[in-house]
Amino acid sequence: MDQQQFRKYGHELVDWLADYMQEVENYPVVSTAKPGEIKSRIPSSPPSAKEPMENILTDFRNLILPGMTHWQHPGWFAYFPANNSPPSVLAELLTAGLGAQCMIWQTSPAAAELEEAVMEWLQQMLALPEGMAGCIQDTASTATLCALLTAREKATGYESNRIGLQMPLTVYASEETHSSIEKGVKIAGFGSRALQPVATDDHFAMVPRELEKQIARDRENGLHPCCVVATIGTTSSTAIDPLEDIGRICRRHNIWLHVDAAFAGTAAILPEKRAILNGIEYADSFVFNPHKWMLTNFDCSAYFVRDPGALIQTFEIHPEYLKTGSDAEVKNYRDWGLQLGRRFRALKLWFVIRSYGVEGLRAMVREHLRLAQLFAAWLKDDARFETMAPVSLSLVCFRLNDGRPEPKLQELNAELLRRVNATGKVYVTHTALKGKYVLRMMVGQRTTAERHVQSAWEIIREKTQELLAGE
Repeated sequence: MDQQQFRKYGHELVDWLADYMQEVENYPVVSTAKPGEIKSRIPSSPPSAKEPMENILTDFRNLILPGMTHWQHPGWFAYFPANNSPPSVLAELLTAGLGAQCMIWQTSPAAAELEEAVMEWLQQMLALPEGMAGCIQDTASTATLCALLTAREKATGYESNRIGLQMPLTVYASEETHSSIEKGVKIAGFGSRALQPVATDDHFAMVPRELEKQIARDRENGLHPCCVVATIGTTSSTAIDPLEDIGRICRRHNIWLHVDAAFAGTAAILPEKRAILNGIEYADSFVFNPHKWMLTNFDCSAYFVRDPGALIQTFEIHPEYLKTGSDAEVKNYRDWGLQLGRRFRALKLWFVIRSYGVEGLRAMVREHLRLAQLFAAWLKDDARFETMAPVSLSLVCFRLNDGRPEPKLQELNAELLRRVNATGKVYVTHTALKGKYVLRMMVGQRTTAERHVQSAWEIIREKTQELLAGE
């Protein structure tokens, strides 16, 4: 492709994306493709000769687009959001065009220093403790793995990297913790049995006294408590673990405290929600994802640590070909995580924060919180429904309950979920809380307005009426 063609198709694709952002509401939220359907239409062998870009773009529109689930749809009420925004998309275009591999300062000084600057911005925006420093990881799963590995090294005097794990370490997290914690525990060499689930209260938050009991019991049995993972905004219900109490326990027992606030952390940019991070001064590491609720394209996960030296000592390695004359004066982020190669992720975050401003981002979060409360109020006014967890942020957990036995209620709500999502206008998911099947209404998509939440409620009521009438 020559420069003239690149310019032509580049303009065409930007125009298409601008139209897509405006018209995404007209697509079904979830693809209706059947398993194997897309692949069956793709040639089994690659083309031997080049193909015209017109043909490739036609296939994108006719083959790929119908197989996409539209995360940017205003009717997206599933999982957590994976937001983007026009400034972030433009920054991604620049990142791709620059094609920089930003593993060390020397390979792109601006990338390293911009990352340092935007992490300091985030530290101020969330009012994190002075001295907490960080870098951008790809996802919270990777950041959590970094935390587990650093906790492991600190607990073993930085010997397990050299000789392997020689002692039985334990990790603690609430029974509502994210699945990435178990995966990280396995990958980090603790073994899945090392993960100790801690009981939760009626609000699905970790019970500190149960944590302390388990720590004491494990020590008596010859185990070595190593790390506690506290969650601010669990996936199932956005429950908030009591960070201050957990932090004091960790400090008393000299245990690493990692705080997973992947989705909910963004809410702490609001002064009125900053209390969700009360106790963060006890944390050794902390992660939240701007790619969820801060309008920054996936992937962009902000990982902070209280002691950067511990992180670097866990991951640093110094082959001769990576040594430079500037190493003593700069931050080489290859030593701050798993990857050697690093994308220029800071650019899109910089574009977003500057384009919206802190107040603009706060306004978006406040609106999502308001819409969730509005939806919860509608549920409360309809005797057929019940909320199943506190609405502390922008997730509403609820179910239809007409008094039938619990197993039948699960079947009823599963069918309601199927019918609601089959409309193609909204996408809602489910979870289980204390063994009960629960529907999740997650408000957090950039383009979601009150009319979209109202439409979702009307669809839920309509399908409820049909279901209860036996239609």
